[in-house]
Amino acid sequence: MLKLGVNIDHVATIREARYHGKPAGEPDPVEAALVCEGAGAHGITVHLREDRRHIQDRDVIRLREVIKTRLNLEMANAPEIVGIALKVKPDIVCLVPERRQELTTEGGLDAAGQTAALTETRKKMNGAGIDVSLFIDPDARQVEASAAVGAQFIELHTGAFGERFHDEEERSVEVARLVVAARQAHHLGLKVNAGHGLNYENVSALGSVPHLVELNIGHSIVSRAVVVGLGQAVREMLQLLQRFP
Repeated sequence: MLKLGVNIDHVATIREARYHGKPAGEPDPVEAALVCEGAGAHGITVHLREDRRHIQDRDVIRLREVIKTRLNLEMANAPEIVGIALKVKPDIVCLVPERRQELTTEGGLDAAGQTAALTETRKKMNGAGIDVSLFIDPDARQVEASAAVGAQFIELHTGAFGERFHDEEERSVEVARLVVAARQAHHLGLKVNAGHGLNYENVSALGSVPHLVELNIGHSIVSRAVVVGLGQAVREMLQLLQRFP
């Protein structure tokens, strides 16, 4: 079965809107993670950004202590964050590009242009028993570079797919790109995850993408939770994923 990783960053976004700089506040992303697990989520994803705009260090530490599934830490390849990851030891890290001025992660990592630096970090993580994923666009050059880095996973950036979903022709083009990239990655020995811009309307269109292990979905689930509750929002997404081959 295709796995669901729930990104709880935006639970922390709501908290930080009122309690930024405070040692506690509501809603608690750790509590949210436990609800997601209870509803059947296969893992929890958080992005510890350098500017700490939502998830805080204490959240990552506490999540590592309490969740029972899998902790996926999204992070820039920055020395401070690398050091935190090596101390906390999530199950997997996903290296992503990061810019202070962006609202959320925009585009995939340039693995081909940073092979040496990424390989160094990959070795550190693997040496600590942490799997490594690279968040990349569905591009042959980036997939090849990810294999050269020695990553265990890639996460295909589905942002372009999400943006073009309502144009049938453009959607077909983006799905085809994802299919080709997933096949290439599998051939090179990489496991394949995907995420960004996925929601209850468009996720089923990824059913033709082969070799997918996990989808990481956050904003849409947190948004849906405002209306139906977090547990129900997770269960509804899991029902959609059950239709995948």
